[in-house]
Amino acid sequence: MVAFAQNLKNLIGTMSVSEFAKKVDIPQQTISRYLLCQREITLTNLCKIADFFNEDIDFLLGRKEY
Repeated sequence: MVAFAQNLKNLIGTMSVSEFAKKVDIPQQTISRYLLCQREITLTNLCKIADFFNEDIDFLLGRKEY
């Protein structure tokens, strides 16, 4: 979960959490909890985020590095 949170922070970059949440259609509070490692991500939301950034799910989860 920590690797995912860090990778997501890096990908979001300077975009606000609320802006990102709107773009991926995931509640802002949910994104915030992912970033704080307070909630495990669902497969549906993981796919939305991976598609948005055009990233591999294994990369997002920290199972693969580039």
